[in-house]
Amino acid sequence: MDVTPLVWWVTIGAATVALLLDVAVVARRPHVPSMRECTTYLVVYVSLALLFGLFIWWDFGGQYAGEFYAGWLTEYSLSVDNLFVFLLIMANFRVPERLQQSALMVGIIIAIVLRGLFIALGAAVINSYAWVFYIFGAFLIWTAWKLAREGESDDDEYEENAFLQFVERRFPATSSFHGTKLFVHEGAKRLVTPMFIVIMALGTTDLLFALDSIPAIYGLTKEPYLVLTANIFALMGLRQLYFLIGGLLKRLVYLSIGLAVLLAFIGVKLILHALHENNLPFINGGQPLHGIPDIPISVSLGAIVLILGVTTIASLLKSSRDRKAAERTAGQAISDPTEDDHPDW
Repeated sequence: MDVTPLVWWVTIGAATVALLLDVAVVARRPHVPSMRECTTYLVVYVSLALLFGLFIWWDFGGQYAGEFYAGWLTEYSLSVDNLFVFLLIMANFRVPERLQQSALMVGIIIAIVLRGLFIALGAAVINSYAWVFYIFGAFLIWTAWKLAREGESDDDEYEENAFLQFVERRFPATSSFHGTKLFVHEGAKRLVTPMFIVIMALGTTDLLFALDSIPAIYGLTKEPYLVLTANIFALMGLRQLYFLIGGLLKRLVYLSIGLAVLLAFIGVKLILHALHENNLPFINGGQPLHGIPDIPISVSLGAIVLILGVTTIASLLKSSRDRKAAERTAGQAISDPTEDDHPDW
């Protein structure tokens, strides 16, 4: 895929302008967005991603368009999992609702910058060491197993990472929020606000999630341009998704299992690809194993859509059954009162 420097700069420039406009709108009027506002923004971002995929198809061919769509869907689905942690962060730091949008906006910008650096590093490693696909594949399979095993955990506590603990020790913070301000002066001291800590928590937490998502998308495409744009489109709609489906997240009871299957599938695909282009001397004498199938992007895209679709439908069906069962139990409790409800006069 021959992407000229001009296309790179235009893409980065357009994404920067979109983010700055978003920041300007949020900073001008911190508020809790309505469902209509969130839906409108989300439809715009999703439509732009779909149109961008058509542009890739028109300019570079269907193969690369399929890789973009597969990468975008994967990054978006993994980003939905991030929302669980974002909700815990907001609750842990007691962020006022009207300030949550501002915190998410800045946190997502930090995440995009950090992911850009991580993507560039990943591209350099892949170009220099083809055997890294073995490591990526094994890591994704291990992550899938861990996610499936811990998916049913009821732990709703947010644990701060080491970097955030260092920041809190190094920079004393105020006890209350000061709007969207990150720093304030109290007497002769310059202190950080809880908003600064929250933004650091959001940005660094997303980077930890990128340890899974970046190897996953490199299992679908080796084009850094597609990896970057898929991540940008996935993250740009994440803020609206946070407010739009906050309640729905509790109903996606099989999300962890679905993501585990998705990561395992991509992990197997990576290992098969590594075997197909093998150059490790202790495997087949350093020669590629051409008899090993290399899963085409069309199959990968279909598998991703199927996995996410089945996960969503199964989750909603189970949530609906559980809700109806709870309502029946509550109804029976009301219609069959205990003796205490009718005292013997």
